[in-house]
Amino acid sequence: MTPRAFLPAATALILAIFIAATLIIYPLTRPARVDFTQNALFTLSPETRSVLDTLEEPIELTFVYTRQVGQDYPQVRAYAARVRELLDSYSAVAGANLKVTEIDPKPFSEAEDQALAAGIDAVDTEGDDPLYFGIIGQNTVDEQRVLAFLAPEREETLEYDLTRLIARLDRPDPPKIGLLTTLPGMGADGAEGGYTLLQEMERSFDVEPVAGDFYALPEDLDALIMIHPPELTEWQSWVIDQFILRTGRVVMLVDAAAKTSPEPPSRRVERRIRSDLGRFGPVWGVTLAEKAIADTETALPIQAPTGSGRTGIIRHPLYLSTPPSMMSQDSILTAPLSRSVNFASSGALVLDEASPIDKEVLIETGTGPSWIDPETAMTDIGVEETLALYEPTEGARALGVRVHGTLVSAFPDGRPEPVLPEDPVMAQFASEAIEQAQPHISSSEREAEILILADADLVDDGLYIDMQRQSAFADNGALIMNALDMMSGNANLLSLRARASSRRTMTRVEAMRDEAQARFFEEQAQLESQLAESEARLQELLQIDSRDSALLDSATGASLSAEQQEELAQLRSEVLATRERLRSIERDFRRDIDGLEGWLKFINIFAGAILIGAVGCFVWWRRRKSPA
Repeated sequence: MTPRAFLPAATALILAIFIAATLIIYPLTRPARVDFTQNALFTLSPETRSVLDTLEEPIELTFVYTRQVGQDYPQVRAYAARVRELLDSYSAVAGANLKVTEIDPKPFSEAEDQALAAGIDAVDTEGDDPLYFGIIGQNTVDEQRVLAFLAPEREETLEYDLTRLIARLDRPDPPKIGLLTTLPGMGADGAEGGYTLLQEMERSFDVEPVAGDFYALPEDLDALIMIHPPELTEWQSWVIDQFILRTGRVVMLVDAAAKTSPEPPSRRVERRIRSDLGRFGPVWGVTLAEKAIADTETALPIQAPTGSGRTGIIRHPLYLSTPPSMMSQDSILTAPLSRSVNFASSGALVLDEASPIDKEVLIETGTGPSWIDPETAMTDIGVEETLALYEPTEGARALGVRVHGTLVSAFPDGRPEPVLPEDPVMAQFASEAIEQAQPHISSSEREAEILILADADLVDDGLYIDMQRQSAFADNGALIMNALDMMSGNANLLSLRARASSRRTMTRVEAMRDEAQARFFEEQAQLESQLAESEARLQELLQIDSRDSALLDSATGASLSAEQQEELAQLRSEVLATRERLRSIERDFRRDIDGLEGWLKFINIFAGAILIGAVGCFVWWRRRKSPA
């Protein structure tokens, strides 16, 4: 064979070897990955791996994404690539137990019908077609769960959302939640009334109400939520103590001044406005302060008396609205929240720094809150009266705390003796419940996860639900549902932290924007105010009775007096000058940023060519200098 004939054959052989090696090696090395990103964006957390490794049945995920529409939105397009890569990582770890497919729901296609039937949001766009961007999960018994829309703003919780969806599909039965409360709004039948939160809980969980005179908790509870609970007997506290040590999943909402607490049946009975952590506080190193808290920094705008018998929208320091910036962004309990959590005459949690129990502050006030007497906070005290009592303290106060880890019993001496009811029938029932009680244990059998909030009123619809639109304007309900969802689900979800975003902030541009805003914002605000006043006066001069409108020349103001015509001309001149100055400010505001953008474009386009040209010139110069 001649060399000329050998060359094509050799090329074909090398190509065949390359393709064969790729087909063989890729499946074998697919699980192996090297992640060089700063925040390990493409590395699954150990908790997610644990969920995927222990799947009991195959699960199918369908990634729904309208590619053509998504191309018009760079942020969505980039996030879709991130979702696709993460799903690939899930599939590589789970193997045959997780099947991932992708569909592109073009208009009037079967894929679009599938997406709509599953509940994927059809998001309106600037074009003719909607954007579908979600995930459908399905298990072998055809139960379906959906992430209706993958908002790029929620990238930090993407792994948690995906892992939770898979974990819930792996365990189809709804978790069982015990509810112990004295609030009427949480005690009603969720199907017929009660707070919105109770209705949401009824839809997502198997809610088991716990009677105030209980001697035992319902069996097989996954978690317990206590909202302004009744005053507990020693026996009841011990029952809850043992539940916490064995199960470890509790949400507690206590209050120094519960405005939603029920009125007593008679005037001779004092209204119970305070609930606290009782025996558990000193053991966990968290106690509820005696007084309520007010905070001018996070004051919530509400309808309140403004004086002289009038009412209006005014920021009231006893009603707090803590924005996401005042919540922990590391905890998966609060990181997904995008809106404020509102509080009413809240208490504050005091942490014992010497306590060995692990605690994490999730929500806190501004830096200068004030203590308010709880009896005063319970009244309809106005803003002026509250400010008159306001005495700022130093440092933020904790409104929400997470307690986790191994706990010890609040009853070091063991089980207390129960007090039986006087009624013989009830005493018989109580005795039977007491006989079923498990033996006393002195420390946790399972690591505890407890969320404590210093306000019970936050479950009230009035604090976070727009009743006319039936939509939430704050994340009070989302916070509680998140907590119950995590505590009643797979234990691995509790350890999942919010992941870093793949988005990178243009720090230099942001700094220049802040600097320009600091320079021009005040002047711009003054000019806009001046412009609004001039235009209002202009309109006032041009407004005449309808019978005279035909006599008015709007250009010259012919029907006006000489003084008014002079003022009209001056105002028009001022308006033109002000508008020109505002346009100038806009240009100045963007000038530095546009200059930087121009430099970056120049470097990206010409830097490579200039560098290569410079190297070429250097080589040419060196050759000319070297002796022949």
